[in-house]
Amino acid sequence: MKTECNTRQFEFQGVGRRGVVGKFDGGNITSDSGGLLLREVDERLGISKRFAECFTDYRDEKSIEHEVEALVRQRIYGIALGYEDLNDHDDLRSDPLLAVLCGKEDPTGSKRRNPRDRGKALAGKSTLNRMELTEEEADEKNRYKKIKCDGEKIDDLLVDLFLDSTEKVPHRIIVDVDATDDLIHGNQEGRFFHGYYRNYCYLPLYIFCEDHLLCARLRPSNIDASEGTVEELERIVFRIRERWPEVEIVVRGDSGFCREKIMAWCEGNGVEYILGLARNSRLEEIIHEDLVDAQIMYATRGKASRIYREFFYQTRKSWSRLRRVIGKAEYLSKGTNPRFVVTSLDEMDAQRLYEKMYCARGDMENRIKEQQLYMFADRTSTGKIRSNQIRLYFSSLAYVLVNALRRFGLKNTRLAKAQCHTIRLKLFKIGAQIRVTVRKIWVSFAEGYPYKDVFLRAFANVTKT
Repeated sequence: MKTECNTRQFEFQGVGRRGVVGKFDGGNITSDSGGLLLREVDERLGISKRFAECFTDYRDEKSIEHEVEALVRQRIYGIALGYEDLNDHDDLRSDPLLAVLCGKEDPTGSKRRNPRDRGKALAGKSTLNRMELTEEEADEKNRYKKIKCDGEKIDDLLVDLFLDSTEKVPHRIIVDVDATDDLIHGNQEGRFFHGYYRNYCYLPLYIFCEDHLLCARLRPSNIDASEGTVEELERIVFRIRERWPEVEIVVRGDSGFCREKIMAWCEGNGVEYILGLARNSRLEEIIHEDLVDAQIMYATRGKASRIYREFFYQTRKSWSRLRRVIGKAEYLSKGTNPRFVVTSLDEMDAQRLYEKMYCARGDMENRIKEQQLYMFADRTSTGKIRSNQIRLYFSSLAYVLVNALRRFGLKNTRLAKAQCHTIRLKLFKIGAQIRVTVRKIWVSFAEGYPYKDVFLRAFANVTKT
């Protein structure tokens, strides 16, 4: 039969003698009830509250219905639950579950001042975008955009959240640095064409310690990938050593960060490093015999062969001193594949240093992927680089929140190592009916939800004292 529908009901293919009719009349039903776990984590760690303290609100107190903390929560939870655009919030503002997550005591919005807002407990896009578009020099004299963001406080907050999450002071931490492309499709401020990525893009700098995000800095792409790294490391290392003065810090990065300025700064500040080193004819000549031996081994065994050699090396012009270099003479089915790293570490043998320490940096790319793709860090479509940086901050805090749930909420579950989008799909996207009474807000989860065991364990983990 031909499907017919109108604005009130939808007639689908029948089942046996029964017709199948759909209507948007289910009442207060949400598809994101698993977000309640995020709220439990947030309340425990104070992430949204501390983030909100990084904003200055110049709005007239008498006219405010949505406090900054509620706005911050709405934006962070929206991103974490998969809603990347501010436009989405013109519909989400009617979701009573999201209102509960944001701490709204009137989750149905029945008591809003303006009659046209009743039934919509949360802010719409025009209110939310004031946090992103308020200029740096704004004050109470501005007419509309009066919620000013303090980027320096947010930068410090990211480091502090990492420090606060660690119960025992570690002997050593490894700080990973990397840059990636953030494609842009308009005439945004800072728009440049990047030859390597062959497109117009930003070139954000990310700094992680394991899965903890320490820095997300939006930059134009007409710069070297390492630009600004020393300044960010200086700030981060100082803050870490304020809390952990004895901790050993190792900076790790690919060859894009093998720069004299970075290595010299590390050497002058008691920070170790292990960095990729771009190959050249001089380096390849040093391990030439090893490459020949690796080729012979490959011909004999029929599988990839590697020989490691360490030596001291100095460039003709750019380096100020001799430094320890590890060379990997590798032969694969496609031919020779020489690789090099430079390091200040001296306690490991060459193979272990390369394979166990340097190669582990590849996991950072998974963290960047989570940030860029699943927390929508690439949604940098406003006209100004400052407002796009603020969007990156919101994405960053959403990642920090979901990662916190993964780290201790999903411990010892089958989602303990799941990526953010998998957690969202399997743990947050739970259909539920919401009923608001005088004393309770009842959330009736879908009975057919297949990950009840994970949800129960996560709830136990995040609510235990």
